[in-house]
Amino acid sequence: MDHLMIIWEQRADILAGLLTTVELLLVSAAAALALGTLVAPALMSRRRWLARLATLYVDAMRCAPFLLFLYLIYFGLPLLGVRLSNWSAGAIALAVYNAAYMAELLAAAWKGLPSTMIEAAHACGFHGWGLLRRIILPPVMTSALPMIGNQLLQIVKDSAFLTIIAVGELTHQMNSIQSTYFIPFAAFLTAVVLYWAICLVIEIGGNLFARMTEEKRA
Repeated sequence: MDHLMIIWEQRADILAGLLTTVELLLVSAAAALALGTLVAPALMSRRRWLARLATLYVDAMRCAPFLLFLYLIYFGLPLLGVRLSNWSAGAIALAVYNAAYMAELLAAAWKGLPSTMIEAAHACGFHGWGLLRRIILPPVMTSALPMIGNQLLQIVKDSAFLTIIAVGELTHQMNSIQSTYFIPFAAFLTAVVLYWAICLVIEIGGNLFARMTEEKRA
C-alpha cells in the first residue's frame, strides 16, 4: 500500500512522462506515415534504380535493431554537425525507422488493388500525383488501416527505448521513481498499465474509424 502511495505522490512526473510518450507517438507516427506514403510508390516504381533504393532502405530498417538505429541518430548526427535535442533525436529515429514498415504495408495494400481500377483512372486522365492522391491512396489507406494500427502499437513500444538517451518519456520517469524509492514492481507495473491504456485507445480509435469508413462506403 505504501508503494501505491508513493506512485500517487509522483503522479505529476508520471503524467509528464505519459504526455511525452503520447507526443512522441503523434509526431513520429504522422511523420512515419507521411514518409511511408512517399516511399511506397518508390517500392512500386518501374524505375529499377528507384525501386532498389527504396527496397534497400526498407530492408536496412527491418534488419537493424531499433536501439542501434537510435544510437546512430543520437551519436552520429552530431559528428556531421547536426545538433538535436534528445526529444528531437528520438522522434526522428522513431519516424525514420517505422516509415520503412509503413511503406511496406502500404505497398502491400496497393498491390491488392484491382488493376481495372487503375486502368479506368488512366482512361479518365488521372496520372502521377493526381492518380496517387485521388484514386490510389484512399482505398490503400482504408485497406491498410488495421496494419497501420498495429504499427502505431509498435511505435508506442519502441518509444520506451528512448530512456537510453534520457528522453523524459514514461519508461524514463518510472525508472527514475523506482531507482529513487526502490519500488520496481509498483513503478513498472504502473508503466505497463499506462502503456496498455495507450494501446487500448489506439485499438478503439482504429476500430471506430474503420467502422465509420465502412458506413460511408455502404
